[in-house]
Amino acid sequence: MLLTIDNLLNPDELARARTLLAGSRWTGGPHTAGLQAAQRKNNEQLPEDAEHLPALRRLVYEALNRSAVFFSAALPLRILPPFFNRYSGSTNTYGFHVDNAMRLAPGGQGSYVRADISATLFLSDPADYDGGVLTVEDTFGNHGVKLDAGSLVLYPSSSVHAVTPVTRGERVSCFMFLQSMVRDPAQRRLLYDMDMALLQLRAGQGESDAAVRLTSTYHNLLRMWAES
Repeated sequence: MLLTIDNLLNPDELARARTLLAGSRWTGGPHTAGLQAAQRKNNEQLPEDAEHLPALRRLVYEALNRSAVFFSAALPLRILPPFFNRYSGSTNTYGFHVDNAMRLAPGGQGSYVRADISATLFLSDPADYDGGVLTVEDTFGNHGVKLDAGSLVLYPSSSVHAVTPVTRGERVSCFMFLQSMVRDPAQRRLLYDMDMALLQLRAGQGESDAAVRLTSTYHNLLRMWAES
């Protein structure tokens, strides 16, 4: 499932993130990719010792924590600490690749997160750069994603995907890897669709008998499929 969440960051948070990023130093991005992906990755990234990285990560976590749509779609069990990258100048693209299934948490303490879902949070206005389209392949073809600043896209980590070359300006974003409580993407999609339908049912009928029974079915399916 490819899903976008508009305005995950509010204007104040977006301004705060940009201020912190403007005062940060960047380094080569390939060191966080797998062996194959590193050969196709040509961008910059905030290093783990960047001064403002902890504050940026807290800002993103707070936005994720208040988004009911994010929780419903991802059902997150673990979130690898968010990373931040930049595409501009001669470091401007990331060729087609697939994200590693297991991601080592920063700090090298031997803690791994299974990457079920990948996410990109756009921090640059799309009018400020040309190119930089996130292109995600699935069974129905290629999908190009270029969102307003502050908006997020979720997509399966198993997807082959790329970022097209940035030919003008710079594209700054946050990217994340999530381990879901529900490993199977088809099951996650069914639960998300049911949850969204339940919201509409409650809005129209309140806590009717049908809404209560369907809510019970949702949670029983979640009990059946979830890992914790």
